[in-house]
Amino acid sequence: MALCVALLLGVTSAFAAPADGPIVQRIDVEGNQRIEESTVLSYMVIREGQPYSQALVDQSLKTLFATGLFADVQIESLNGGTFTVVVKVVENPIINRIAFEGNSKISQKTLEDEVQLKPRMVFTRAKVQSDVQRIIEVYRRSGRFAAQVEPKTVQLAQNRVDLVFEINEGPTTGVNRIIFIGNQAFSDSTLRDKIATGESVWWNFLQSNDNYDPDRLTFDREQLRRFYLSQGYADFRVVSAVAELAPDRSGFYITFTVEEGEKYNFGKVEIDTTLKDIAVDDLQQLIQFQGGEQYNAELIDKTVDALTLAAGTKGYAFVDIRPRVRRNKENLTVDVVFKIEEGPRVYIERINIVGNTRTLDKVIRREIRLVEGDAFNRVLINRSRSRIRGLGFFKKVEINEEPGTAKDRTVLNVEVEEQSTGEFSVSAGFSSADNVVGAVSLTEKNLLGRGQFLRLQVSVSSIRQQIDLRFTEPYFLDRNMSAGFDLYNTHAVYDEQNYEADIRGVGLRLGFPLSEFGRMGLRYTLRQDDVTFTSGLQTKGTTTLSMAGFTYAYDEKDDPIEPKNGVDFALSSDVSGLGGDKKYIRTELNSNWYKRLWLDDLVLNIAATGGYVIAYDDQILEVNDRFFKGGGSFRGFKTSGLGPRDIANAAQTPLSVGGELYAIGTVELRFPNFLPDELGIKTSVFSDFGTVGVVEDKPPCDMDGLVGGADLDGDGIDLCIKDDLTLRASAGLSVYWNSPFGPVRLDFSKVLQKEDYDQTETFRFSAGTKF
Repeated sequence: MALCVALLLGVTSAFAAPADGPIVQRIDVEGNQRIEESTVLSYMVIREGQPYSQALVDQSLKTLFATGLFADVQIESLNGGTFTVVVKVVENPIINRIAFEGNSKISQKTLEDEVQLKPRMVFTRAKVQSDVQRIIEVYRRSGRFAAQVEPKTVQLAQNRVDLVFEINEGPTTGVNRIIFIGNQAFSDSTLRDKIATGESVWWNFLQSNDNYDPDRLTFDREQLRRFYLSQGYADFRVVSAVAELAPDRSGFYITFTVEEGEKYNFGKVEIDTTLKDIAVDDLQQLIQFQGGEQYNAELIDKTVDALTLAAGTKGYAFVDIRPRVRRNKENLTVDVVFKIEEGPRVYIERINIVGNTRTLDKVIRREIRLVEGDAFNRVLINRSRSRIRGLGFFKKVEINEEPGTAKDRTVLNVEVEEQSTGEFSVSAGFSSADNVVGAVSLTEKNLLGRGQFLRLQVSVSSIRQQIDLRFTEPYFLDRNMSAGFDLYNTHAVYDEQNYEADIRGVGLRLGFPLSEFGRMGLRYTLRQDDVTFTSGLQTKGTTTLSMAGFTYAYDEKDDPIEPKNGVDFALSSDVSGLGGDKKYIRTELNSNWYKRLWLDDLVLNIAATGGYVIAYDDQILEVNDRFFKGGGSFRGFKTSGLGPRDIANAAQTPLSVGGELYAIGTVELRFPNFLPDELGIKTSVFSDFGTVGVVEDKPPCDMDGLVGGADLDGDGIDLCIKDDLTLRASAGLSVYWNSPFGPVRLDFSKVLQKEDYDQTETFRFSAGTKF
């Protein structure tokens, strides 16, 4: 404003007052309340002692209005005893507060951040109208093009006003139709699946992308380009993308005009490198395509990433890989040469973290493998992104670079989008034996934004009622060391296992890294078991368990949430007998191998789990210390549905007595289901196979084919164990849906191999909701 006034003063200096005008002897200011008279006079062009002219008066009016301080200004001249100029002003009021009424779809904070006017600023109609347009634009970006905003003022004392924006949000303006012009290779329906914007249809009431958004339309253009380039159309371009609002303002009609061009194949594929320590043949194996294959621009980008990673692992933190693409329109081929050179050294000047409104900066920063001043390293940046995603706090994690203050400096921007970390989960399972299992848990994975884990779970079923509390501090004493505790109380009635138990315990945990991908966990458990057997291997008794153990875990997956390549495994062992009544050693192994196949969403997972528990020092392994598998651990079989059983009483369901050994393998193939990504539905086919068995030796049983029995009351055999250490197998389909209400999982199973006494289930369901 001061600059504008100065320019106006400069312009008016060029005007020469007429020599014959009367001399201004006095200037009076009237109507000012907050603004000093001297301030008003400083903006005036006409001065006391100077000749009066209408040109100077007009210029003074313009200058005073340009300040934005006044709603009205009048200048009059009085020719009495002295020639006097009277300046009458009406000051613009001061804004006391700003309020929004009628907004329910857009938050108060969003609107406050958008408007330029603030309390204690000068009220002007021009600024109010500017803010009205800003609010309308916010609503248009959210798909509400019928929104109306009317500003109103409430007059207060001392020339103050309350500014109220009355908002009529109107309905969401949807997308009536998406039309494509010029497409021949792919249908309209195929192209609609490739863009983010969707048509408004009544049955898809859960989608939120069926409103017009100019920014999304720009993204859709890029999505179409990427799709066609991945399908061999190297000359493709989007000629135009036009959105037209229907006359009744009910929705938009979006039209994409495209030019597909010809379809290309890859031609010559070469590598030109100056790196001395990496053989060209080794780099050649990392190329994701070969000459003669259909052209796919995505494979070029993936090859660049693979080459960058390979160079980084060989110590080349600064490498410049530039694919040179040359199109041959005569034979419709694309030649690609990857030019690889060692780039200039670049150092990290600053690391910015943006987007975290709840999570503390230090929670994110401690997962970043680089600090300010370190050399730029693409491998460590990718690793940092994977570790941040592994926290499970963020929907999206991106690490971008921008130039620093010097050529050898770069700034890393860690951009995150937070997601709900609290979870209220309800799960249920249904079996062929009409058994129902339910659980309710309250979990917060990012307590107070500090990354702490807290879970309170109550599970209720026909066989178990349990409550447990679990807490983990991931950086105990601000060191890279996790610590936590577990408290639990369980009452279980295992009709099939022939016992009833009350179990109370406490556990302490400590974990620390051994390498970038390896971690060691130590734990101690103190537990009291009150077990009552109606008949079987033991009688009623109360025992105390004192157990120490460790877990070594190694995780080198490419993504902690949806891995497509890599391995992980965990080896754990526990020893009881450090006090207490029980003495046994339990060891378990769990491993996974992931491999992306021909398509990006075609991922193979091969998993193996196994365990062995053995008592020592002439102790007997009790039933509740054995392994019981089924349900989620072996799909197709009921919980505790396979393994050794008591079949002595044919009139009852055979009782599960648990095994000392188990080995289970899984082959699962996640495949594309061609549903829109925004639905969040994943599908896979699986096969589980393995066995559970080997119980302790028992006295001979008088039934054929039985391992042993026990006489509990002196009147003969009460328990006969059937233990066929044979292969069991199942196969089926799993459907995962990341619904707006929470994760949902459906398992449909078919048992392929089992024993007569095994218990099976064909369908399993679980669901949860997040907050």
